[in-house]
Amino acid sequence: MVKDITLGQFMPGDSFIHKMDARAKILLLISYIVFIFLCFNFVSLGVMAIFTVLVILLTKISFIKYIKSLRVILFVIILTGILNLFYGTGEVLWEWWKIKITTGGLSNYIFVVVRISMLMMISSALTYTTSPTDLTDAIEKLLKPLTIFHIQVHEIAMMMTIALRFIPVLLEETDKIMNAQKARGADMESGSILHRVKALIPVLIPLFVSSFRRANDLAMAMECRCYNGGNNRTRMKVLHYTVLDLIALVFSLVMFTGVILCNNFFAALI
Repeated sequence: MVKDITLGQFMPGDSFIHKMDARAKILLLISYIVFIFLCFNFVSLGVMAIFTVLVILLTKISFIKYIKSLRVILFVIILTGILNLFYGTGEVLWEWWKIKITTGGLSNYIFVVVRISMLMMISSALTYTTSPTDLTDAIEKLLKPLTIFHIQVHEIAMMMTIALRFIPVLLEETDKIMNAQKARGADMESGSILHRVKALIPVLIPLFVSSFRRANDLAMAMECRCYNGGNNRTRMKVLHYTVLDLIALVFSLVMFTGVILCNNFFAALI
């Protein structure tokens, strides 16, 4: 069901990850993305997998939630994995006409699927443990050097956060509209692909109307409250780096160093 998709939701808690500074979490996420693509063998990929599992456990959020977050891009994961399955060198495992699967292609398949899955889960850990307000403030703080180029950093951060925040809202709205259409006799799960696409039109039109109405209501509410973001805007909660962020940094450096060492010492295991 659409309502089971948890992408973009914030789940309050008191875990180690919840208590970290939002800026530190974003910077570590960027570092994670870089190092996940620096894994050149299964050993280093395994180190990053262990790191991912540890982060998920530290959030104290059910692992089922992270599995549900993968449903959003499940088609992308499967399609990308299959495309990489037919590219690579090595011993031929299966061949038909000009299509063949090699050990290198199988390795590419595993790498791509695992990488995308871990990236999605670690990104979900950020949104699950960081409130939209903290996320906005953190993005604005990190992008503040761009103000010297007269870039409206606050507006960019606000738009990014609002877009992320409204993902679960729109998914819930989609689920309600689909249930309403089904109650009126609409059939969206049978027939040809063309029939299913046509059946989605009564869902998409009300969804667009509802989205524009929500956007207008949000803009009106912000205007009525005299919202004016920028340098003069004060914050109820000021971000501060703590000892927890230092511990997380040291732990991440250890794991990332392990990835580099594994790439050097286990270079043959590709």
